[in-house]
Amino acid sequence: MAKKDEAFKPIAENRKARHEYFIEDTYVCGISLTGTEVKSLRLGLANITESYASPENGGIFLVNAHIPEYKQAGPFFQHAPRRPRQLLLKAKEIDKLQIAVAREGMTLIPLEIFFNEKGRAKLKLGLAKGKKLHDRREASAKRDWQRDKARLMRGKG
Repeated sequence: MAKKDEAFKPIAENRKARHEYFIEDTYVCGISLTGTEVKSLRLGLANITESYASPENGGIFLVNAHIPEYKQAGPFFQHAPRRPRQLLLKAKEIDKLQIAVAREGMTLIPLEIFFNEKGRAKLKLGLAKGKKLHDRREASAKRDWQRDKARLMRGKG
């Protein structure tokens, strides 16, 4: 039972993404990893806040994601912490994402990394459009108003 609870627990989240981008669509894809990268992820060591995905060489690659080296492995087995990692998507999805990035000026943002029920590392990828400064202020004001409204309603009983 405990293994199932751990299955969808996020290893790394990109919380800033929802503040800085309008998320239009999300995709769940696999990540091509080495053995020491998987072991580091199992320890919960990963950072995707400053990373992005880009279409290159007929595929989609995760760029600038930091998965630190696994300390227990020897120096021969170590990986580069910020190397580009290939994302595993279907050919139709890759074509669709490449067109969206090229024509519509959208960005591919990683939202979270998690392990599925089979123990495979997965990445939730968001197709996003950047927010302008006034959009961020508006979203912040709306969030504050919702919080204040809930506080008032709770006080009235």
